[in-house]
Amino acid sequence: MADARAHLLIDGLVQGVGYRYFAIRKASTYGLTGFAKNLIDGRVEIVAEGERGLIEEFIKDLRRGPISAQVTDMRIEWDKPTFEFEGFQGL
Repeated sequence: MADARAHLLIDGLVQGVGYRYFAIRKASTYGLTGFAKNLIDGRVEIVAEGERGLIEEFIKDLRRGPISAQVTDMRIEWDKPTFEFEGFQGL
C-alpha cells in the first residue's frame, strides 16, 4: 500500500539520453505509480507514489540514471500519496 509521494526535479544531462524511459522502467520494477516528464528548462520532473522504502531505492537508481545521463542535482519533496495515478507513465 502506498504510504509516500516524492516530487523530484532532476538537473543535469537528463534529456535526450533515455532518462525518462529509464525512470519508467525502474518505477515499474518497484511497482510505483506516477509520471516522468521533460521540462522546458532541461530538467526532468518525476512524481512517484508507493512504499517509502521502494521510492528511496528508486531515487538511488535515478541518481545514477542510464549510462548516457549525468545527474548534477536532485531536489526531493516528500508528501502523502494522493492515489491519483494508475501505473507510471512518461508525459
